[in-house]
Amino acid sequence: MTVLVTGGAGYIGSHMMHRLADMGEPAVVIDNLQTGFRESVPGSAPFYQGNIADKAILARVLREHSIKTVVHFAASAVVPDSVRDPLGYYANNTVASRALFETAIEHGVRQFIFSSTCAVYGQTDSEPVTEIMPTAPVSPYGWSKLMTEIMLRDAAAAHDLNYVVLRYFNVAGADPAMRTGQSTSVATQLIKAAVQAAIGIRSKLEIFGTDYATPDGSCVRDYIHVADIAAAHADALRYLRGGGDSVVLNCGYGRGFSVREVIEMVKAVSGNDFPVVESPRRAGDPARVVADSRLVRERLGWQPKYDDLRTIVTHALAWERKLLAAKASSAV
Repeated sequence: MTVLVTGGAGYIGSHMMHRLADMGEPAVVIDNLQTGFRESVPGSAPFYQGNIADKAILARVLREHSIKTVVHFAASAVVPDSVRDPLGYYANNTVASRALFETAIEHGVRQFIFSSTCAVYGQTDSEPVTEIMPTAPVSPYGWSKLMTEIMLRDAAAAHDLNYVVLRYFNVAGADPAMRTGQSTSVATQLIKAAVQAAIGIRSKLEIFGTDYATPDGSCVRDYIHVADIAAAHADALRYLRGGGDSVVLNCGYGRGFSVREVIEMVKAVSGNDFPVVESPRRAGDPARVVADSRLVRERLGWQPKYDDLRTIVTHALAWERKLLAAKASSAV
């Protein structure tokens, strides 16, 4: 059965597309290419450029490919941007997802895998974060994802639909085979920004907030390799096809690293020093967010392969160097 991957040309979506191709699973992509790249998608996969809120193109894809399973990545995902443009985030993440759910259900889709976020938890008072903890987002991005989770839950209750919601923690790294990676030049993810500083693409790296209640004053996050995220989606697909019930699951390793620790690892792996500037806190950033990942391992049988900060940084650095070399070659 063909799988529809929304946002399949984006950072995480393209890794899922390569994972499905490696598994021999037929898949089709819808992506508006606002932040995605057509060349990140395996060449054999049918590709449709468009918005998931466009019911006409979505209905055509669902009908022509007899889609019964949707893996939904398409979204805007930069917390500070969501604070500046909350209505844009609600439109792109929540309203568009509602249109996707409606059209998919009308065309007989029975399985959904939804890309959510640990931002739904907000400022957590205990660690690690479990799936039963209260949800209290501190950013419009987190709220837009939580609203989408609620819509999916309620739609599934009213229709013959099962789903897996995967709440990611901090995704980083690149495909170990270097087929795809985080390719947006203005990405705000820490490891991406740090490796760019290490190879001279950025003149400096900013630490946003140094007065948090953490051991070194900087934010602590649970960094997870993007290839392990793709593997979790593949496990979720197998779980749903096997008749699994709807479930919400954290995707993290259960261990946190501070911003300062990540910077030191990037310097060690790259062999380069670079300027680091301390800046004020950003709106919407909790102090600590670390996953309890026991449930995803138990329910999906997920076994991460790249649970190592050095490995994550090594792959991110290799990808950034590949992008820099390609840019230099095209300029000749």
